[in-house]
Amino acid sequence: MTIAVFGATGALGNLTVDALLKRGVAAGDIRALGRSPERLAALADKGVATFAIDLNDPSTPAEPLRGADEVLLISGSEVGRRLPQHKAAIDAAVAAGVRRVTYTSAPQADTSTLILAPEHKATEEYLAAAPITATILRNGWYTENFQSEFGAAQATGVIANSVGETARIASAPRADLAEAAAIVLTTDGHDGKVYELTGDTAWTFPEFAEALSRVLDKPVEYRTITADEERAGLAAAGLPAEVVDLVVSLNQSTREGQLSVVTDDLSRILGRPTTPIAETLRTWK
Repeated sequence: MTIAVFGATGALGNLTVDALLKRGVAAGDIRALGRSPERLAALADKGVATFAIDLNDPSTPAEPLRGADEVLLISGSEVGRRLPQHKAAIDAAVAAGVRRVTYTSAPQADTSTLILAPEHKATEEYLAAAPITATILRNGWYTENFQSEFGAAQATGVIANSVGETARIASAPRADLAEAAAIVLTTDGHDGKVYELTGDTAWTFPEFAEALSRVLDKPVEYRTITADEERAGLAAAGLPAEVVDLVVSLNQSTREGQLSVVTDDLSRILGRPTTPIAETLRTWK
């Protein structure tokens, strides 16, 4: 079986390639597609076939996918530009005669009010209309998305944001989601499925602060601030206006419970519990 990975040079893609290798997929049967020459070179050192691909080019060639059985399309990172990128990848897979595309989407992409959801929903719809088998992995929030809060706690002993004390986040580390992708790509029974992949436990920021206190062996306080205070603080830190808007919007959605849903899809695919947040935090020290 030959597996091609779009976005292999990103954090999730790199972990997925490693997970495929650990599952016994021969390096020569993995095709890593991405934009970073340095990261592609590192993958090539593992024996993986590498291809430089820019999905901003709508004429993305199908040739690197020719003969591939499976394609993993890891969603792009350029918010607002992802749908045409995803369409280019799907079109290339169809043109190459690939059997299936597995796409990493967003939580509850078809109904979510997250600012990031519309591009994912549109991609899912485009994939559903394409003449190709599909599997959707709706990846929940990465625990790694909160490494900046970890850094703040290390430096100041305080975490402050507008999420609030009661909102819950069912995060999972990238490594768990990469392992799940590798399993889906290499086992039967996933065609046409849509998986909502979350951690086994949803946590609050006060609970996050408590876990940090134990990991860092120092008191960590969580403080709720208003969205306006958050916006002003992020702007003062030099973040671009569009990033400030994105962060504040995501925190509002989190406050409204958009990231709180817990399913057992991820743990069932993994065949084990998802990694507890405290265990992930310990790896950041």
